[in-house]
Amino acid sequence: MAPSLENLLVVGVASSALFDLTASDAVFHAEGEQAYRAYQETHLDEPFAAGVAFPFLRRLLSLNALAPLVEVIVLSRNSPDTGLRILRSAAHHGLGITRAIFTEGRAPHEFMPALNMSLFLSANENDVRKATLAGLPAGQVLKSSFRDDDDPALRIAFDFDGVLADDTSERIYQSGGLDQFQQHEATNVVTPLDPGPLRNFLAGVNRIQRQAEDRIRVSVVTARSAPAHERAINSLKAWGLTVNDAFFLGGLKKAPILDVLKPHIFFDDQRGHLIQTVPCVHVPFGVTNE
Repeated sequence: MAPSLENLLVVGVASSALFDLTASDAVFHAEGEQAYRAYQETHLDEPFAAGVAFPFLRRLLSLNALAPLVEVIVLSRNSPDTGLRILRSAAHHGLGITRAIFTEGRAPHEFMPALNMSLFLSANENDVRKATLAGLPAGQVLKSSFRDDDDPALRIAFDFDGVLADDTSERIYQSGGLDQFQQHEATNVVTPLDPGPLRNFLAGVNRIQRQAEDRIRVSVVTARSAPAHERAINSLKAWGLTVNDAFFLGGLKKAPILDVLKPHIFFDDQRGHLIQTVPCVHVPFGVTNE
């Protein structure tokens, strides 16, 4: 019997995040749905190339060699017949993806709670925003020039405010500036922030790390600096979560750090912090996205 989804880290992925659909999308937008259907049928046995989220998901799924830890489910706007190529491509690349939902144009995020998903990745900005507005953990993968490496270990990086934590402190910063933000954080240093959209995803990653500690490294890369760093650390402790590295940059650019870390995925709520040299995900949550 397959393990219950409640016991696994469950990630939903759109085909647009998992594979490079450039050619297919061009056919759809230039020639319409019928031409798209014909194109997919003609190219059914031609695997899609890897997309932005592929390095991350490939490593995540490889952890199932240790124990049943992860489930990746395709959530796609394709119809069942045009979606055949997606699962064939997954099998070609050796990805252990066996479950898929094809909704033929319907926004797929509605099915996330039923499948116990703690993350949904898509290149479709509209789908991601709808999911986020519904209070669901979602992110838009952005185009990347990242070249995958041979390291089997998975490297994940998160921004803090608006990603792991809610945007309460970010709202103080946006309305009152740095001095008011620092004062607010010092006053509330022992009061944990409320969880943000990806808090539960990090909890799932931590759960996996207990069985595969040397296979995953988690970093926080945030614009916070001392003394505001203490509240971030205290919040993680209060949530019962841990990270391997924390970079409190105090407004310095994140790009040089990310270029050294080379994460297989980086989550941030502000597009200005996302770069093309690593696989980046925009989490459209909170005041910076209103």
